[in-house]
Amino acid sequence: MADNELKKEIEKRRTFAIISHPDAGKTTLTEKFLLYGGAINTAGSVKGKANSKYAVSDWMEIEKERGISVTSSVLQFNYKDYCINILDTPGHQDFSEDTYRTLMAADSAVMVIDASKGVEAQTIKLFKVCVMRHIPIFTFINKMDREAKDSFELLDDIESVLGIRTCPVNWPIGSGKRFKGIYDREAKTVRTFQAVSTGGSKSAAETDYSIQDPALKELATEELYNQLLEEIELLDGASDPLDLELVQKGELSPVFFGSALTTFGVETFLNYFLKMTTPPLPRMSNEGEIDPLAAPFSGFVFKIQANMNKAHRDRIAFLRICSGRFEADKEVYHVQSKRRLKLSQPQQIMAQDRQVISQAYAGDVIGVFDPGIFSIGDTITMPGQKFEYEGIPTFAPEHFCRIVQLNSMKRKQFVKGITQIAQEGAIQIFQEYSAGMSEIIVGVVGVLQFDVLKYRLENEYGCEIRLESLPYEYIRWIKDPSTDAAKLRRMNNVKAVRDMKGNPLLLFVNEWMIRMVLEDNEGLELLEFRKN
Repeated sequence: MADNELKKEIEKRRTFAIISHPDAGKTTLTEKFLLYGGAINTAGSVKGKANSKYAVSDWMEIEKERGISVTSSVLQFNYKDYCINILDTPGHQDFSEDTYRTLMAADSAVMVIDASKGVEAQTIKLFKVCVMRHIPIFTFINKMDREAKDSFELLDDIESVLGIRTCPVNWPIGSGKRFKGIYDREAKTVRTFQAVSTGGSKSAAETDYSIQDPALKELATEELYNQLLEEIELLDGASDPLDLELVQKGELSPVFFGSALTTFGVETFLNYFLKMTTPPLPRMSNEGEIDPLAAPFSGFVFKIQANMNKAHRDRIAFLRICSGRFEADKEVYHVQSKRRLKLSQPQQIMAQDRQVISQAYAGDVIGVFDPGIFSIGDTITMPGQKFEYEGIPTFAPEHFCRIVQLNSMKRKQFVKGITQIAQEGAIQIFQEYSAGMSEIIVGVVGVLQFDVLKYRLENEYGCEIRLESLPYEYIRWIKDPSTDAAKLRRMNNVKAVRDMKGNPLLLFVNEWMIRMVLEDNEGLELLEFRKN
């Protein structure tokens, strides 16, 4: 392929994550994007009604039962001249580690906020990860067709709680039953909102008016029209100008208003967003920045998922391509194992649906069959290229249980299941120094992961288990892996374990015990997280 063709393919890519607090409307917004791209014909419902389709991005059985997203999914589609890769993330905080890893694979993030609630706890946590990585953040304030907080108050909320400046690209007229539409500050036009119901699914009728059109004043009511003029004047005088350089640095967030449920404002947001975001940018490795256009194929694994296809019981590694063009028939190099291999049956992914592809480009996320050698954070390059991309942090779990297997005849399935689920990164498993796999402790960031683990072991591997809660709240990696934990002093109420890679760790009941162990063992260094 000629260089200019490769450049053209990469420059049309846009890869972003969607983050939000649960119930802010993230999954609904995602599906409306897919509708515009022609990737689906009807939007699903995550409310769990027997006669409704489920959300396209929620594919696990447990997700359909509970109506929540528990794992990230990847959705690729074309829209106008763009090839879009959406990384849909779980909103629930108990599944936040999956979101952290997914944000490592994104070039920008769309933050969905409920207009009636403003910035919520989970939004803060996820936002901090974006700031850590200087990811550009675009804000969609959703549910304007319901009663909402004052729009200026919502902006102030974002700025004061999250510490990022805002620039409204459009502005709402009223909310709830008085929601009349949205003013486009650049075009100086108003798109009016009229909720209609057709075939059981709501969509909004839209009409554009000039801000000076007398018909607009009549439609919006004199009170709301005059209020809009006052607010526009205030915005023009006091709000930050739209500086794309600050947006790219993650210091300024463009803000949009709308209603994902009624599809109002979604297409406007998508069009502006695609113009403001960049194609894939250089990524940092241990040999400096890798240029997506100049370098040959390379990428990294940010997610592993077992049993996406029940019929095949396979494991798929999600690979973010960072540079060049991937070709299915070419040999690649797995840096961590120092092995050459061919990535068999590479797939374009639409939640659980897959399509085998022959090539992909920087910015794309593809699924490749994992024969059991990949770990989260692994780098894959062309033979001869041996650099490594920056590792993905493994966060310290905060809740711990001992796993008791109820049927010893299914030991093989149990070990396989617990190992595979742990390799996906949703849970972390530890073994006591002396007990090996006969004594397994599982740690999670959020307690709902225990429910998912139990559900998946029973439904995917046929293993019944009992989970016994443990009193530990803190875990630390021992920096020097050669340290003999059995010889450490002041180890009352401290449990020494190993992770899957044999690294030594200590489990503590409280923070005070961490300080005591460090004081009584000179030279001991403990880490809160490690990079894969």
